[in-house]
Amino acid sequence: MTNLDDSYLQYPERSYGMDHGRYDWSMLVDRQPVAWPDGKRVALWVNVGLQYFPLNQEGKPFKVPGGMTMPYPDLRHYSLRDYGNRVGIFRFLDAFDRFGVTPTFAVNTRLAERVPYLMDVLKERGDEILCHGYHMDALHYGGQDAAEEAALIERALDGLRALSGQDVTGWISPARSESANTPDLLAANGVEYFCDWVNDDMPYGFRTEHGELTAMPLSLELEDRFVIVNNGHAEDSWVDQVCDACDFLLAEADEQGGRILSLNIHPWLLGQPHRIGKLERVLEYVTAQDGVWSASASEILTRWRDQQ
Repeated sequence: MTNLDDSYLQYPERSYGMDHGRYDWSMLVDRQPVAWPDGKRVALWVNVGLQYFPLNQEGKPFKVPGGMTMPYPDLRHYSLRDYGNRVGIFRFLDAFDRFGVTPTFAVNTRLAERVPYLMDVLKERGDEILCHGYHMDALHYGGQDAAEEAALIERALDGLRALSGQDVTGWISPARSESANTPDLLAANGVEYFCDWVNDDMPYGFRTEHGELTAMPLSLELEDRFVIVNNGHAEDSWVDQVCDACDFLLAEADEQGGRILSLNIHPWLLGQPHRIGKLERVLEYVTAQDGVWSASASEILTRWRDQQ
């Protein structure tokens, strides 16, 4: 047996916690406690994905989760996704207003271009809009040409800012897929927070070549599509999981400071007649808890930043 040369173990990024310089590693329990307004213990962030899946998707470099699965033209899945933006979204809006929920809308720019009426509804409501990329088949991925990705991000952000009339400072990538360049390009284009990384329950600073972003904790484990479609759980199970998470976070916040309950939901899925009642049950339960504060992603981020 040959002994390894000492240089084999000399890794230049070796350090406490992480092997990169993107963010400082820390245990959640050791961080400075955060307090939400009016003594609330859990911030409720309801993030609604308003998505456009092209009928002629390329699937480069992989098929988009939730996208077309049958040979072209896959009208079955294309029209089901469209259902959410034509029908399901309005059931969502009714539920949000009934239970006093402040939603945030993650919008594909291509959808905003194609459905100006829907954008007019969101603009009239005044809810926060964040960019969900150009469309669901416009992926960001390792090995992507940097200039190509830069142009895609600029097109998505500039277009959505013009159509929404908002600054649009938040971002979630289609399929949450990134290249190594994505955070740097986002910061270069005025993005302040992004939601692709799911390795925490609270925001944290994320370094880029163009200044610091904030990684916002948009839970994948509680996402409706992930639980119901990907994991094959019943809708009632999704309700139980969200309510259990709410109870646990409220109790944990008593000991460790404010927490965030983030729900990523889609109107093509929960906006169906047989499922909208499940969303209403969740919103009724969570908003009935004395310690819950419903707010937009930017409002939560601002409160967190003010206490760092």
